[in-house]
Amino acid sequence: MSMRRASAGLLFVLLVASPARFLGTSEAEERASSPAQLPRASSIVEPRVYVSLAPVPRGRTFEIAVVANIRPGFHINAHDVLQDFLIPTSLEAELPPGFRALATLYPPGVLRRFKFSSAKMSVYEGSATLRMKLHAPSDAPLGTLQLPLTLRYQACNEEACLPPVKIAVTADLQIAAAGAPSHPAFPEIFATKPARRSASTH
Repeated sequence: MSMRRASAGLLFVLLVASPARFLGTSEAEERASSPAQLPRASSIVEPRVYVSLAPVPRGRTFEIAVVANIRPGFHINAHDVLQDFLIPTSLEAELPPGFRALATLYPPGVLRRFKFSSAKMSVYEGSATLRMKLHAPSDAPLGTLQLPLTLRYQACNEEACLPPVKIAVTADLQIAAAGAPSHPAFPEIFATKPARRSASTH
């Protein structure tokens, strides 16, 4: 009896300490080759928001830029996707009364081929600057104004895609009286002519 109990105890210790030795070959290989856990989709892009005028006088046209800094090793679909089933990157604004969106400006993507697709895809890598042209009404409230934006994208790495995600972003505006002194801000972003003009927003 004591020998049987000792043998059973030893077998239990071996099973707990090294379970891979007792797995079937295919099951052990599947565990060994399973991919590392992917990050959350919302963590792939770090957006930064810029306003082209400081302050924004009433009745003036101005721009907002969202610079999407993309995590190394990942890309996001461009706005002009080449396949209908892909989710394009987009920027939308929840405008206060009287504000008008004139156009949204997206950069062109770069063409890449990945393991999960036999066809080339148009994507953004590294960073992408999305710009929205807006018009402030003549009766816009003076002072600080927060403008809610939504950045939507789908991120992928070389082998797989994450679910599409929407990120809430806020643009902080300073609204001044009509004709008030104003100067261009962040010329390194807004002085460059947009490479592509998307459809106007009504």
